[in-house]
Amino acid sequence: MALLRITRRSPLPAVEAWRRMTDWERHAGPVPFTAIRVTSASPVGVGASFTARTAVGPVGFDDPMEVTRWETPAEGRPGLCRLEKRGRVVVGWAEIEVRPRPGGSVVQWREDLRMAGLPRLLDGPTAWGGRLVFGRVMRRLLDGRR
Repeated sequence: MALLRITRRSPLPAVEAWRRMTDWERHAGPVPFTAIRVTSASPVGVGASFTARTAVGPVGFDDPMEVTRWETPAEGRPGLCRLEKRGRVVVGWAEIEVRPRPGGSVVQWREDLRMAGLPRLLDGPTAWGGRLVFGRVMRRLLDGRR
């Protein structure tokens, strides 16, 4: 699997950074050809689920995910959300951690990502592409842009 880790400092308080980073539908804005639809009654908490659909015209794939851990940040305590990828094409997991710090927060995105059927030889390029895409998502969400 392609392991990646991205860390960003933000002037936002941890609670606001958390709110932005767990607004699933907004994750699609910076990702070309992708839309996200929440598929559970609530978009927050353990059991929440959503699907990222990446497509050009009729050709595409779904990346369904489910929240398996949800700990919101509190005074002096980090927040942690773990997502399990439940699809046939994209497999693995992702974690978003938001830590309070003086003057704002530190946000870390960790992901173990694999495209089903691709050889392990492509883990390096997959991780590189993931860092590029998810780094852009983090920057835009934390800056308040779509």
